[in-house]
Amino acid sequence: MNVLVWTAPETMMLEEHNRPVPGKQEALLRIEAVGICGSEIEGYLGHNSLRVPPLIMGHEFCGIVEQVGDPGDEAWLNKKAVVNPLLFCGTCDRCLKGLTQLCGERRIIGIHRPGGFAEWAIVPVDTLTEVPATMSSRRAALAEPLGCSLRATRRAMERHPFANVIVFGAGGIGLLCAKTAALLGASKVMVVDTNPDRLAMCRSIGITDTAHAREDNLEERVQAAFGGRGTDVVIDAAGFQPTREAAVRLLNPGGTLMNIGLGIDDTVLPINYTIRSEIELLGSFCYTRQDFKDAVQLLVSGKITEDGWTEERPLAEGASAFADLVAGKVTKGKIILRP
Repeated sequence: MNVLVWTAPETMMLEEHNRPVPGKQEALLRIEAVGICGSEIEGYLGHNSLRVPPLIMGHEFCGIVEQVGDPGDEAWLNKKAVVNPLLFCGTCDRCLKGLTQLCGERRIIGIHRPGGFAEWAIVPVDTLTEVPATMSSRRAALAEPLGCSLRATRRAMERHPFANVIVFGAGGIGLLCAKTAALLGASKVMVVDTNPDRLAMCRSIGITDTAHAREDNLEERVQAAFGGRGTDVVIDAAGFQPTREAAVRLLNPGGTLMNIGLGIDDTVLPINYTIRSEIELLGSFCYTRQDFKDAVQLLVSGKITEDGWTEERPLAEGASAFADLVAGKVTKGKIILRP
């Protein structure tokens, strides 16, 4: 089978591997669609300590169950399913509180074991969620990033119902946060990015308020777009020094900054300003099982779709897709690979 392997920083190789065989409590999934995550771009560049080459990445995927390791799981055969790649122990204090995403033994398919950048992948049966056979595989592959975005946005808006919301970053997570904010009742949503083509794409899918982070005066743009009310919620889906610092400065006193972008680690922030303004700083990594379930339902219902902001490429072009993403040549928010 064809497998896209990350072999070294900025190096992806298409290799031929034997098709794997599922063991107990496992399923063999024939991959139909797998998304490229922003965190995988950082891994590809060698900036992510969790990912160690050689590695088959890919944690946003769906496919058809073709084989199972246990006869008791045969009901899954030929079913279409999405994969929740988050593995946890189920017995630690975090898991018992329902915070499985914070499990001390947390493992992720595509990081700690081979992922979905392949024609077939082995996954634990209990990571599968069935989706309708008629559902677009391209849409189904958005379940994992939507789960991340849904949890982050819900938490960010919890104290600020109907707030104006600013999202930094017009990649997959940023766009899904923007879409989710609108569904949750945001008065207005603005997306900030440095790529004018991506900002144009945002406007084409109905996100009418956009700003160029380097060319626009952000404070003026925000005040004009939000009728002088400013914003109580900023979601940083980029995660760099300029975005984090700008996010703090743009918030109204008492506002919330949700950090979901993993661009860099060390960041200098005006902490005294956040204290005096009582600005809430939050972080969100992924999702609970309920978040993932809710994300799947949003996709099944068609409340969030792939239309207008995703593009599809064959797995064989995966290396060039990564290179194009790094070079800023991709105008859509997400690339979906199809084996």
